[in-house]
Amino acid sequence: MPPRKLLLVLISFFALLQILHPPLISAENISFNFPSFATLRNLTLLGDSFLRNGVIGLTRDLTVPSSSAGTVIYNDPIPFFDPETNTTASFSTSFSFSINNLNPTSFGDGLSFFLSPDNQTLGSPGGYLGLVNSSQFTKNKFIAIEFDTRLDLHFNDPNGNHVGLDIDSLNSIKTADAMSKGIDLKSGNLITAWIDYKNEEEKLMVFLSYSSFKPESPLLMVDIDLSDYFKEFKYVGFSASTEGGTELHLIESWSFQTSGFLPVRPRNHPHNVSDSSVIITPPIPVPDSSPKNSRHRKIGLGLGIGGPAFFCAVLVVFGCVSARKWKEIKKEKSFNAELVTGPRQFSYRELKSATKGFHSSRIIGHGAFGTVYKAFFMTSGTISAVKRSKHSHEGKTEFLAELSTIACLRHKNLVQLQGWCVEKGELLLVYEFMPNGSLDTLLYQESERGRTLKWPHRYNIAVGLASVLTYMHQECEQQVIHRDIKTSNIMLDANYNARLGDFGLARLMDHDKSPVSTLTAGTMGYLAPEYLQYGKATEKTDVFSYGVVILEVVCGRRPIERETEGQRMVNLVDWVWRLYSHGKIAEAADERLNGKFNEEEIRKLLLVGLSCANPDEAERPSMRRVFQILNNEAEPMVVPKVKPTLTFSSSLPLSIEDIVSDGEECHTPESMVEIRVD
Repeated sequence: MPPRKLLLVLISFFALLQILHPPLISAENISFNFPSFATLRNLTLLGDSFLRNGVIGLTRDLTVPSSSAGTVIYNDPIPFFDPETNTTASFSTSFSFSINNLNPTSFGDGLSFFLSPDNQTLGSPGGYLGLVNSSQFTKNKFIAIEFDTRLDLHFNDPNGNHVGLDIDSLNSIKTADAMSKGIDLKSGNLITAWIDYKNEEEKLMVFLSYSSFKPESPLLMVDIDLSDYFKEFKYVGFSASTEGGTELHLIESWSFQTSGFLPVRPRNHPHNVSDSSVIITPPIPVPDSSPKNSRHRKIGLGLGIGGPAFFCAVLVVFGCVSARKWKEIKKEKSFNAELVTGPRQFSYRELKSATKGFHSSRIIGHGAFGTVYKAFFMTSGTISAVKRSKHSHEGKTEFLAELSTIACLRHKNLVQLQGWCVEKGELLLVYEFMPNGSLDTLLYQESERGRTLKWPHRYNIAVGLASVLTYMHQECEQQVIHRDIKTSNIMLDANYNARLGDFGLARLMDHDKSPVSTLTAGTMGYLAPEYLQYGKATEKTDVFSYGVVILEVVCGRRPIERETEGQRMVNLVDWVWRLYSHGKIAEAADERLNGKFNEEEIRKLLLVGLSCANPDEAERPSMRRVFQILNNEAEPMVVPKVKPTLTFSSSLPLSIEDIVSDGEECHTPESMVEIRVD
């Protein structure tokens, strides 16, 4: 029998068994425990949340007042209802948290533990506790226990130190004063909370203590039936927010479990057999010793031994035929476990159909990683951007391991990775589609058509980009250095918010290469002097690139441009610094703005751009400091009137053509150069 037919026979056999004895499908009890948070495995951070030293922070860790909102969510949805047995689960959770405040006169707004049908729950700062969108009160659905540290009369709060049960609204169903148990939520001390919901008793209880011992009596007890809210899967997590305060919300440990679901048991045979049934033993047959029966026994014995042996031989053949193909499939699927925390896996056929066979009419961009296509998914009616790699990716294992880290990044100013596909020897990445394209297209090509990017949008882009780089440099578990920050890698969503794309990918392509080839990871004009010299990227090289981008955004000029008259190339940083030296820095503003801008903001952005593009990396600010300056939460840095000078003796065989721009014609021969920054 051919292997394929044999496989069909086996499948049919097992399918018949499934029909005769179908498995019992039942929801299972779930439990997990995080004594500390060493990694972000199985967790997703949203908004301003961060992981540091084994502790999750939900709001910004700043010494100056700010508005902030953040969320951490357990990745897997939790079943609370079993349709097979019509059973609703009970749950228990305990966690240790602290609410610190550097300024005792500052307050608000608190944190919450929530259950939500959405794994992207992130609300507004302030009294919304990161649960509710301020402009769409009914958008987010949730069940939450709030630990509120601010009296907000808008939500009928009893005081600024209470615990409450919220369902789809921040007007609590019932509240309790934490001080009734001697607990000051804002004390900065470690507090342990226990939340128990007993479905059979229709009762929810909240316990609080400064110790790790659960009190005998609850702080808050609510008689409520949550079974109607548990008909669908829920995601569990924490959220917190501040508004013009310095309150910091930290989660140090967390455990969670559901109970009440019966264990899966095999289905009994449909025979009604009582305990008093009489078992009748059949008579034992007496063997017949006739020659005829002896032959039959030998034939039967031969078939009994030969049949299974033949069956096993066929299986071996089938296994050998399939082994080679299985190895290939295994290579493509082996990395799935690395990406279980977020994006989905697309099929090659699905992406090919969505891009019309990767037709040239669907191309919306090109980059170091490959070609970008616009993809229409007919089944869901959604639009995405698909990046098709032009690299062979011999080091696929390393690449995909790094990709799994990138997939865990969550920030409102990142182009979110939606999925991937590894088939046909290709690597395809699926991202959110950005309707307003890239920043460089809007600054230059669209401007030529009379579409000018307005000043409020430009300032907002600078702030958004600073926010996401702060997140990547200082708030991620593993620091991410972008290495290729430029206007073509900054996308704009429907509201002209900056979304950083191609993050982390450039550095993955250049392992074990020489300093010369490392230059291909970036783009000339955006590269810091020390990176040109040593080929090693740090967070300060990203800061330099950010500074150049900011100057582009304000001035509407490329990093390196040819003079209108003549062949001399002009460096944007040098040009702005000269204007600053002569007290005319405001003259660097893009003429196409026609004076419609805030001059104070113009000066601030230009000075931030110059401080970031300082040739001396030690003098560049961190991205956190930049973000604080742009939000008026820190004083601007002092920028020297004369641009500092650094000299590197370099043996890099760079051509002037490489240094000046992409695609510019230049006939100067390659030579050994001295990189001089002056």
